Amino acid sequence: MGQVIVLGRGSGAWSVPWDNQVSRQHVELVCNGDKAQVRRLPTAGNPIFVNGQSVESFSMQAGDHFVVGTTTFSLVDEQIQVSSDEPRPVTEQTFSPEYLRQVAFRNADQRIQVLSRLPEIIGGASTDGELFARLVNVLLSGISRAGAAAIVRVDDDFSGPQSRILHWDRRITPHREFRPSEKLIRQALGQRESVVHVWNRKATAGAAKFTASENVDWAYATPVSGDACRDWVLYIAGSFDAVVTADARVSDPLDLRDDVKFTELAATTLGSLLDVRRLAGLSQFLSPIVLEALAGKDPEVVLAPRETDVSVLFCDLRGFSQQSEQQADNLLGLLERVSQAMGVMTQEILQQGGVVGDFHGDAAMGFWGWPFPQEDAILRVCTAALAIRSEFEMAARQASHPLADFRIGLGLATGRAVAGKLGSIDQVKVSVFGPVVNLASRLENMTKALGVGILLDQCTADYVRNHVPENVARVRRLAVVRPYGMQQGVEVSELLPPEEDFPQLTDQHIEIYEEAVEAFLQGDWATTLEQLHRVPAIDRAKDFLTVYIAQQNRTPPDHWDGVIPLTSK
Repeated sequence: MGQVIVLGRGSGAWSVPWDNQVSRQHVELVCNGDKAQVRRLPTAGNPIFVNGQSVESFSMQAGDHFVVGTTTFSLVDEQIQVSSDEPRPVTEQTFSPEYLRQVAFRNADQRIQVLSRLPEIIGGASTDGELFARLVNVLLSGISRAGAAAIVRVDDDFSGPQSRILHWDRRITPHREFRPSEKLIRQALGQRESVVHVWNRKATAGAAKFTASENVDWAYATPVSGDACRDWVLYIAGSFDAVVTADARVSDPLDLRDDVKFTELAATTLGSLLDVRRLAGLSQFLSPIVLEALAGKDPEVVLAPRETDVSVLFCDLRGFSQQSEQQADNLLGLLERVSQAMGVMTQEILQQGGVVGDFHGDAAMGFWGWPFPQEDAILRVCTAALAIRSEFEMAARQASHPLADFRIGLGLATGRAVAGKLGSIDQVKVSVFGPVVNLASRLENMTKALGVGILLDQCTADYVRNHVPENVARVRRLAVVRPYGMQQGVEVSELLPPEEDFPQLTDQHIEIYEEAVEAFLQGDWATTLEQLHRVPAIDRAKDFLTVYIAQQNRTPPDHWDGVIPLTSK
């Protein structure tokens, strides 16, 4: 069975909207190679003419044609290529987008009617092939003097830039090959302006085959704007209304400015719609706040790496290795559970206006403060961290919950970093880079040694103490540690829910613990132990100090500076 094609004014990729005498679905073709079976559809209002005779069905082969209304449909079997040996134009004219915006249409009603349908026509295409066919049909229907139209893309490969025809069509039966001008295409792309070439038809009648037919004497190329199709041009070729004779002057390219303006608007609409389509496809990879920043702007500018103040969250999923061993015969089921766990992390990051920067194995990283500055970035990162903690604690209380066997550790840090599109030529991602990122990762790792759920660096902890009400979040200083492989000591604190949500550790318990920490730093370990005994036994954080004091035989080392060195990551 061959390819079935329906022709009509409303037949998708094969629409002919310029002819009102063609019904919405008028003709069906079944194509097999260079032959086709043609029949008139019951929905057709006007007859099909072949050689002046009305017919209901017939066979045709390459070179044959039929007529409906004022439109001639030809079956051709040809491929076109871009030509690099076209003759020099007699006249050349460039039109900048700024100039074209000031040009008023002389037949505004007809142009605007076609343009008003452009977003629907282009946006409704389900495939690239249908999109290209629809756009070329729009160009041919909106430019009455156009003999042919093409969408051309210039690709770079090992042999240099190569122009490739994405789609083309013509209005008239050919007597010569249609070969778009390589020079014209490159010139329009290089200048980012519409460029018109006019040839003297009489003088070039025997020259290179650059036109759609022997009745074509001009062509222009309009670059397509937008990041998704920056190397595309719309190429139009046609003839002036007046007949060019040997003695006649070549027509003025300014006569084409209405057509060029129409093409420029079509190119702008195409670029915008393809950018939107590309961003919609990226929506599963980019955070909403990044998509908001990209809307209507140049992605290269918005995503360019830049220094900014950020708050970073690292969240690690604990229990994955053990679950992998236990469920080796149900890895897909385990994968689904892990995906749910990662979903909890990313959902809370996005809920608080953060950017999901990366996934590291079974850990997720989010950050705040980019692409827009966020004065409340620390409040947002803390709110997200507490929400993640709450979700996993709730799951742990339900034995049948898919996440019941998982635990989490979170590290939060605030500081200067580079954020934006990072990576190599081969692979890029929207993320953040700098010491603050490494610190947040280290803090997440340290939650295991300190026996807590969420650890903060000093900058983040100080902000919470001074700006976040205790009915939103609480913080307690745990210790000063020297992370493995680092030279400087880091004061670490724990982020806790409000007392109402976590009554097991009251505000008084936090005050007692911090008094113990202060005595520990001063080397008064007897007072430290006395105070720690007043903290509930369920609090695992106090074990960190208690064990260290025991390992040192309850006596501070010589030259004690209050810093506990960590022996592993």
